[in-house]
Amino acid sequence: MWWQDAVIYQVYPRSFQDSDGDGLGDLPGVEQRLDHLAWLGVDALWLSPIYPSPMHDFGYDVSDYKGVDPVFGTLEDFDRLAAAARERGLRVLLDLVPCHTSIEHPWFREHPDWYIWADQPNNWLSAFGGSAWSRLNGRYYLHSFYPEQPDLDWRNPDVVAAMQDVLAFWIGRGAAGYRVDAIDRLLKDPELRDDPPASGPFGLPLSDEETKLALTNSRNAPDTGVALARMRDAVDDHLLVGEVYLPSAKWQPYLEHLDAAFAFELLHADWDASVLRAAIEATTRRAGAAWVLSNHDFGRLVTRFGAENARSAALMLLTLPGPAFLYQGDEIGLGDGPGGERKFDRAGRDRYRHPMQWDGSPTGGFTTGEPWLPTVEPERVNVEAQREDPRSTVSLVRDLLALRRVLADGLELVDAAPGVLAYRRGEHTVAINTTAEERPAPATGEPVLETWPGALRAGALAAHSGAITMGLSR
Repeated sequence: MWWQDAVIYQVYPRSFQDSDGDGLGDLPGVEQRLDHLAWLGVDALWLSPIYPSPMHDFGYDVSDYKGVDPVFGTLEDFDRLAAAARERGLRVLLDLVPCHTSIEHPWFREHPDWYIWADQPNNWLSAFGGSAWSRLNGRYYLHSFYPEQPDLDWRNPDVVAAMQDVLAFWIGRGAAGYRVDAIDRLLKDPELRDDPPASGPFGLPLSDEETKLALTNSRNAPDTGVALARMRDAVDDHLLVGEVYLPSAKWQPYLEHLDAAFAFELLHADWDASVLRAAIEATTRRAGAAWVLSNHDFGRLVTRFGAENARSAALMLLTLPGPAFLYQGDEIGLGDGPGGERKFDRAGRDRYRHPMQWDGSPTGGFTTGEPWLPTVEPERVNVEAQREDPRSTVSLVRDLLALRRVLADGLELVDAAPGVLAYRRGEHTVAINTTAEERPAPATGEPVLETWPGALRAGALAAHSGAITMGLSR
């Protein structure tokens, strides 16, 4: 299948390219920048939600699954974008939000039985803190996220039929598949029993409130596969990548119907060779990992791992086997914006969503107007300045994407000096020094790609560097 070793570029439409000067990115703007993605060498783009929405959670509160929010354009704009992408050999993935709608979706008024209600709340928690229940007209409705996002009841056959219709609608308009949002929340305990106290660690980061509970009833129900099968029926062999917030050891019921799942163990790993190795080892015990190190929810490589390690993080992301997701801006080393701001997003994620920077002008070539969020040093970090520089981050990423095409299937973790992560892809060996000091490199041949010229020299890896070699030294 096309996606098995694909690189999928995440476009956050609001921040990618503004075509009309209103300071907000849109679908015609994405179309204008497709040549950048083709030049870079990615296989597909994933659009964060473009559906009509009151934007209480920036599109993850959908009020119409079959439309395009006027902020982003029209259905016809999507059709033109999909066609233009196909002309460049690119596929378009959409962001499916199946677990909840906006409270302003007509379904919530017209079909209240399509949602989950209780006479009294249980102890289930919202992902954003506090109870997952809100009172309305004498009863309580479930919202695993914000109160403006009521949960759908996927055990109701009418909900299943409606969502299958949505899935088929966009496939018919040219979508190549979906990134499926928060899919571990799709089905919950039908009796709405309390989550019992936690008896051990969850395996991924949780809020302080959540760590006290086992979270076995509020998500990840044993019959989730039944609903996923209906989802698969609607898309046939089109790609489904799940945002499954579970350790990889618990993926199996999901991967019976999804093609891949985001590898959160690696996304949350510290920049330490032993920790990274353990996360990769755990995640690759079974097929199905989709690699992601940053996105609109978790921040950018430069900020998360430090500017000195960002190029090595990109090298790791783009040399692991299986589909990899590259967040817009990471290819130029764009960092987060001002820390912790909540100008628009209540959860404080604005800083991950600042506009893409195409040139060194004050607005970075993103807009001719006032950008919805300010740019982040565009005079220093932009595509135009890096494109012709063979030592730039964007050149490194482009070279990695080209080399990725010839890497063998599979992965073999190999022993290395403390602080060095190393693995083989056939005849190629990837070695990354996660420390601030020079470290011995594994016994390998000549470098074919380095994070910096001279990163591998005389059998040693420079601090904060990585290299790919081919063949074994004699």
